[in-house]
Amino acid sequence: MNDPQNPTTREQDAQETAVDAQQAERDAQRVADDVVARVLARAGTAVHEGATVHTAHDGEQLDLEERTSLRRVANLSTELQDVTEVEYRQLRLERVVLVGLWGSGTQESAEISLRELAALAETAGSEVLDGLLQRRHTPDPGTYLGSGKAAELAGVVAAVGADTVVVDGELAPSQRRALEDVVKVKVVDRTALILDIFAQHAKSREGKAQVELAQLEYLLPRLRGWGESMSRQAGGQVGGAGAGMGSRGPGETKIELDRRRIRNRMAKLRREIAAMEPARQTKRASRKKNAIPSVAIAGYTNAGKSSLLNRLTDAGVLVENALFATLDPTVRRAQAADGRVYTLADTVGFVRNLPHQLVEAFRSTLEEVADADLVLHVVDASHPDPEGQIAAVRHVFADIPGAMDVPEIIVLNKADLAEPEALARLRSREHGAVVVSAHTGEGVDALQAVIADQLPRPGVTVDVVIPYDRGDLVHRVHETGEIDAEEHTPHGTALRGRVDAGLASELTAAAVQVR
Repeated sequence: MNDPQNPTTREQDAQETAVDAQQAERDAQRVADDVVARVLARAGTAVHEGATVHTAHDGEQLDLEERTSLRRVANLSTELQDVTEVEYRQLRLERVVLVGLWGSGTQESAEISLRELAALAETAGSEVLDGLLQRRHTPDPGTYLGSGKAAELAGVVAAVGADTVVVDGELAPSQRRALEDVVKVKVVDRTALILDIFAQHAKSREGKAQVELAQLEYLLPRLRGWGESMSRQAGGQVGGAGAGMGSRGPGETKIELDRRRIRNRMAKLRREIAAMEPARQTKRASRKKNAIPSVAIAGYTNAGKSSLLNRLTDAGVLVENALFATLDPTVRRAQAADGRVYTLADTVGFVRNLPHQLVEAFRSTLEEVADADLVLHVVDASHPDPEGQIAAVRHVFADIPGAMDVPEIIVLNKADLAEPEALARLRSREHGAVVVSAHTGEGVDALQAVIADQLPRPGVTVDVVIPYDRGDLVHRVHETGEIDAEEHTPHGTALRGRVDAGLASELTAAAVQVR
């Protein structure tokens, strides 16, 4: 029997504990390597296997042809071009190695996160060559990975000929620089990658301004210069190449000048975005004045929001099997099952840990959700972790004032690809969820019925006779009101039903008094 007081016994116990810890670490790393192997086995198909499949409701998809022609443009840049001798992050993502940390979560969550990073990299136009996943609870404050793993990463990068390392997290400027010093190639983090995708996909003037603002906010603390060339002026004897008196002063380095120019550009972009807001507000006010209910489509990126919009409205907006295919909001007219007209707005997709710069920059666009009467929260029911996607979207909703107060319908999309067990689990968790397939049309009629049931209903009862020369008012009653009875009389159209207060006033003013 071991004596715990015996020094030899205590030493043996410590050695056994150390051996057990080393074995556990090796086992964990072996599992992490298996995760990477499975992700790499899907290289080139990380978004989903197969090409994008369109239906007749998607239209000609001319935008998709244009976007595809721009894939993998040489020297693609998302940064400022006019500032010299500053090392900006030129995101020419072509041959990349993925890096991730597996913390306290499950093996499945680590794999899903790394797979999503691969999908983001592929959407940006890159080729995923290899990957590393380290079992580590917290990032190393110096190089994000531990020193040994960082050295291993350098070997992998050199072996496969990668030109970029993509990290599944947000790096501090010092971490990025330190890791670059080890691996000797460009290092970008998840935030920079998402910003690059947004820069490629933005089309409208407002969308481009919002993305540029987000990029500059991200870039500002990450400027990095090269040695003495950064010094435009300096105080003391170094000022003016040793010119001595008359040249001394606090001076301004080039990097300080660049920061000032970036801040000026950011201020200008904020003014431009603010100037565009009145037009959006005017459109919203017009819809509210005409009492047209509004429905916003929101959800995780690549959940099928644009496909659903096309299915409901034949809008023909861009549908692509890629992350963040839609950035610029699209508002289309739709008709409920009971004949009432409403507007349907497609919004930008969300993602786990959506960069806060984008949330701020796209706040005016995201407010479409808060201003809506109803939100269709579209979920990819075929995804390995739909519950995680739902939670990520609701987390963004919480950052938008008023969004959590809007009634929500969970739409479980891609029913044709989802497992029946997954659909049953989601329906039990999300009360009132509707199962649909925007591709096949399954469940769309049921969704239309639910939308009609949950749209706000007009609250003023009217019983009027409208003269025939005011057919415009009758038309509006058909579009936005509920008609119980309609009859054509010698004096005009007799209507009995319910409308909103504004239209009720107009009907009363125009009504014919029949004795």
